[in-house]
Amino acid sequence: MRPCSRIYSREPALASPLQKGGKFMTSQIQVTGPLPGARFGATVRLSEPLGTELPTGLPQALADAGGLLLIPGLGDIGREPQLLVKLSYLFGTEVENYRAILKSPMLSHPSAPEIFMVTNMIPGSPPSPALPVPPLTPEGRLPVQYPQRFGWHSDQSYRNPAPDISVLYAQTPVARGRGQTIFASGTLAYDALPEHLREKVENLQGMHCKPGAGRDRRSAESGKPSPALAPDQFATQPVVRIHPVTGKKSLFLCERAQMDWFDGPFVGMQPGPDGEGARLLDELLVHYTRPEFTYVHEWTQGDVLVWDNRCLIHTATWYDAAAEQRMMWRTTVRSDGGATVPSSMPEVVSQGAG
Repeated sequence: MRPCSRIYSREPALASPLQKGGKFMTSQIQVTGPLPGARFGATVRLSEPLGTELPTGLPQALADAGGLLLIPGLGDIGREPQLLVKLSYLFGTEVENYRAILKSPMLSHPSAPEIFMVTNMIPGSPPSPALPVPPLTPEGRLPVQYPQRFGWHSDQSYRNPAPDISVLYAQTPVARGRGQTIFASGTLAYDALPEHLREKVENLQGMHCKPGAGRDRRSAESGKPSPALAPDQFATQPVVRIHPVTGKKSLFLCERAQMDWFDGPFVGMQPGPDGEGARLLDELLVHYTRPEFTYVHEWTQGDVLVWDNRCLIHTATWYDAAAEQRMMWRTTVRSDGGATVPSSMPEVVSQGAG
């Protein structure tokens, strides 16, 4: 789809989603969608440096764009990390303090504890994602579809409530062609569901589990005993989620490491990696990650991506961690009105996605 343009007013009353093409502009921002090669997302260009003026209208632009915004050219964040935190607060009332919840506190930014450093440059960092097998599609392209492409998840879906918005800044990206972040639209995938799948998922609950809790698919397949879970390590989530801003339905599920593969992955279905629930999850993810529902982002230094975990899943691609350095800064935002937020935040395991 060819990107088109729209104009934002100071108090925008938006007529139609940016996925249909459009451009909005004020003295602060210009928003153009969809993203190149995709059916969702939008590019935002700021008229002033982020430190001069915080732009208005971005949350509505995110909703209109189907949950994904690219804001390029924000290199000032690298010199002033608090700008990323201020930008994040435009999307919600709470930005997490990662220093208080990370298993490895060294991965929180030294001057901005709300920033989680996704990197291979600090001891204790998670490894880079593995290469798919085979590494390319039969047409010689980067694979995006499950199961050849794996690692698909929504950030911290095992929490109740799960975070709404993630913001990721490229401080030191690797060379183009690797280290990409891939997104899939749960809204587009739901809209295109075959009727037999729509009937199965409409009232279905998914059983989400904290990575590293020992209830991932590989552990279940290996015959390891089923470990007990603490209350902050799991949550049931609707497989079909209604977005609180747009009112649109979308699929909401993860795969190998972030679902419970002992008692799940779905409530009320045959459990385990060979059960009826596993077969349904595989079928749903093959559909969810069809190329026409995805966007592949090639990172440039100074890029910021803002995505909505309520309607997108994402995964990261391989890079040569032995030869290349990568440093990305992420914040996590809550924005749902009326959501119950735990009084004490659970410990979060570092993940290599992003």
